[in-house]
Amino acid sequence: MKCRHCANNLRLPFLDLGVAPPSNAYLSENLLRMPETWLPLCILVCDKCWLVQTDDDTGREALFTQDYAYFSSYSTTWLAHAEKYVEDMIHRFNLNSTSLVVEVAANDGYLLQYVQQAGVPCYGIEPTASTAQAARNNGIKIIERFFGVDLAEELVGSSQQADLMVANNVLAHVPDINDFVAGFARLLKPSGVATFEFPHLLHMVQENQFDTAYHEHYSYLSLTAVKGIFAANGLTVFDVEQLPTHGGSLRVFAQRSDAAIRPLSLAVIDLIEKEAQAGITTIDFYASFQMCAERVRDDLILFLIDAKRQGLKVGAYGAAAKGNTLLNFAGIRSDLLPYVVDRNPAKCGKYLPGSRIPIVDELQLKTHQPDYILILPWNLSDEVIRQLAYVQKWGAKFVVAVPELRVK
Repeated sequence: MKCRHCANNLRLPFLDLGVAPPSNAYLSENLLRMPETWLPLCILVCDKCWLVQTDDDTGREALFTQDYAYFSSYSTTWLAHAEKYVEDMIHRFNLNSTSLVVEVAANDGYLLQYVQQAGVPCYGIEPTASTAQAARNNGIKIIERFFGVDLAEELVGSSQQADLMVANNVLAHVPDINDFVAGFARLLKPSGVATFEFPHLLHMVQENQFDTAYHEHYSYLSLTAVKGIFAANGLTVFDVEQLPTHGGSLRVFAQRSDAAIRPLSLAVIDLIEKEAQAGITTIDFYASFQMCAERVRDDLILFLIDAKRQGLKVGAYGAAAKGNTLLNFAGIRSDLLPYVVDRNPAKCGKYLPGSRIPIVDELQLKTHQPDYILILPWNLSDEVIRQLAYVQKWGAKFVVAVPELRVK
């Protein structure tokens, strides 16, 4: 396989999780009688541009389907994050009723609702019909297409260039990263700004976040790699912020290279140096990740087997993609984990891909009263523990498996 950015031959291994179905391909009752598509989940590193990427070419249409089940608005923490982002960007870049904000991968309108409330014109680009319709139901204009240079050129032709473009947790989800980034350079006004948020590869490795690997994530990103990819496609990075979201993320600020008016911040220089000191451009940095993932897998299996032998009841919370990666890598099925609770009604009544564990609503916790609740979206564990504080009445304890098995 060749690198998606620079076409260098990929030779450096990073993580091999065997085979698994797409992590958001939730199953209906009818689909339980049908075979699932299982795909290799292997990640390699480009030793030229240092882009970390999946060793497969699953089409985006097969992953981001019409009934896509991930809705951003079901996390109160994420909504608060989006609201603060909008407030900060309006203040920093003086956005007003004459400005135009465009969000790529707008999902269900979780962020653009706050842009609208502030009186700033906006529209979203979102290819999945289920989430696009949810955004439209809230009065948000949505273009239901995949984004790239072609769509950007169409929008420029219809005078829809942006003062601010937003791309939260989507840069890692695009198979043609060059076309995607180049589209931002086309659609931005000369004075415009684009911000990109994505999980930071440095945290993924240092904190053993291997379960953030799944087929929808074509890339695993460092600032070092992103800065080079942007430069090759008409964007210049001028600032970066480190965020706690998704276990440690970056918010990268970029402008058009042909009209760069903002100086390079010290934050960019410092983080590039921090990544270099960590060894992100060396082979050794990636060498032990496989072993760390296998240790988490083994510890979780042993914990669930031991709980079953003791007659203890275990349930899970959060039918998240990262949870599906973990469960399928560990080969866990409903005999060890009988259900997973989720607040999203689009998921309840369905089954996890691969493991086929049923997804149920929160009432199941109150009737089953498990001894342990395994929190699959560990990045939201504080939010989940607050939300489920009532389980302490019967002495339930919370468990997270990543970066290591812990009982709370």
